[in-house]
Amino acid sequence: QVQVVESGGGLVQAGGSLRLSCAASGNIFSINAMLWYRQAPEKQREFVAAITSGGTTNYGDSVKGRFTISRNGAQNTVYLQMNSLKPEDTAVYYCNAYGSGADYWGQGTQVTVSS
Repeated sequence: QVQVVESGGGLVQAGGSLRLSCAASGNIFSINAMLWYRQAPEKQREFVAAITSGGTTNYGDSVKGRFTISRNGAQNTVYLQMNSLKPEDTAVYYCNAYGSGADYWGQGTQVTVSS
């Protein structure tokens, strides 16, 4: 079992920055990748970014060049640095840990970008 907890959300003005954190605990050695998704009101959940255990990263088209995913050396905490934020980035951001055929989700953290 893996537990995932997000933090770092909040209210920011357009053009500002936020850094989200995702802490995984439990059987972290089973994790192959950690991902960020987001869901805005009345919209489908959208892929934001991913980082594999080997360090390979991938980004959704809407955040490329503005967001950066990284992790600490122990691989149990992943960060999402969000720069040049836009009102359309407003959403609940969810962290997902994937490995051994299982998905583990956090509760989400709200990010609100005001214009």
